[in-house]
Amino acid sequence: MRFLIGYSTNEGQTRKISRAIMLQLANESHTVELLEINDDVSIELLNYHRIILLASVHTGHFQKSMTEFFAANADNLATIPTLFLTVSLAAAGHNAEDWRALDKISNDVYKATGFTPNCTAHIAGAYTPSKYDIFRRFIMRRIIAKEAPSLDLELDHEFTNYAELKTVINEWIDKPN
Repeated sequence: MRFLIGYSTNEGQTRKISRAIMLQLANESHTVELLEINDDVSIELLNYHRIILLASVHTGHFQKSMTEFFAANADNLATIPTLFLTVSLAAAGHNAEDWRALDKISNDVYKATGFTPNCTAHIAGAYTPSKYDIFRRFIMRRIIAKEAPSLDLELDHEFTNYAELKTVINEWIDKPN
């Protein structure tokens, strides 16, 4: 099968996750193209059998480039099995309210853009104070201190569960569309 993996990222964790998916699919003998979704991206989506899109959640929103990509390509995306992976620290926890908020953010984007993927999954991201500006570092420290009080807030921490991610990808591939 021929896959497109398109991603938008701020600090690079979503790119890292996208590359892990690319390697998984390539190791399973699939053809894979990895593409950063930015403001000037243009691609013929109908060349792919399946599409995986990833975007990270920051302050309750996905990257503008991804939402614009959804809107600009809604008709073509609707004809291709598409998995949308949201990357967020909220997905690292077990707080039902946080998970409902992730669902709401995704559903709001679907309504606004006119595109709803076949499948959506939430993937835990990373806490990377080494990459944050001073404002984001302050906000993120407060959030992480509340959720994981024993965590060293000076160090970067990855919460992505790659075994779980692999299961999500394999279940989606095996699911009839």
